[in-house]
Amino acid sequence: MPDTMSRRRAMLHETRCQTCSLSSLCLPLALAVEDMGQFDAIIRRRAPLKKGEPLLRQGDAFTSVFAVRSGSLKQVTTEGNGNDQLTNFFLPSELVGLDGIDEQHYPGSVIALETTTVCEIPFDRLDLLSEELPELRGQLYRSMSKELRDDRRMMRLLSRKTADQRLASFLTTLSDRFRRRGYSPYSFRLSMSRADIGNYLGLAVETVSRILSRFQTQHVVAVSGREVNILDMPALISLAEEEQQEISPG
Repeated sequence: MPDTMSRRRAMLHETRCQTCSLSSLCLPLALAVEDMGQFDAIIRRRAPLKKGEPLLRQGDAFTSVFAVRSGSLKQVTTEGNGNDQLTNFFLPSELVGLDGIDEQHYPGSVIALETTTVCEIPFDRLDLLSEELPELRGQLYRSMSKELRDDRRMMRLLSRKTADQRLASFLTTLSDRFRRRGYSPYSFRLSMSRADIGNYLGLAVETVSRILSRFQTQHVVAVSGREVNILDMPALISLAEEEQQEISPG
């Protein structure tokens, strides 16, 4: 047992931004090599989260932001009526917790969808370091701007698009996120369940399944369990963008 714990600590200790394959997508991407060490020194390496384990809980005091190193997470907000609303998914290199800065507490619980590792970045130390390193501050601002843009895109998706458009948009966006991380944009595994996807998109799980079946009949995608293969990307993009009256009802 001690040997196992020692190996685990050694593995966490050896994880460094300079050797991380995601550094070109994460906060350090704007930093010069000589500045990377300063950023690396403020990071806390966390033990891996198991599937279903919370990274943080709704209402916890805001102290840190987290960079996803591997795996994936979902953010769930419990509303006043007791209903859970899934508000975000996080993939490798993405930052978790930026929405806690304003009110100084996290507005939702963040839960691992699979075995997941994160780097914890204490925000007070990040704030101080960003004063010394303008490039780091700029990248932090860009990350915040992206989160605002994604939130607005999601609002448009839920308020203006049909069920087919929502799911097609979800798949094309996910494809693009995988592409930017160096993975195949055409074949990928969904770490989230269909119930999670439905909650996120404001659709019943039966509707999600029915639309996926329709997309398969149209030879746009092939789905086996959680494995997704996009067969016709232009057609999927067209489904996401075409006018509402042209879409079959969900």
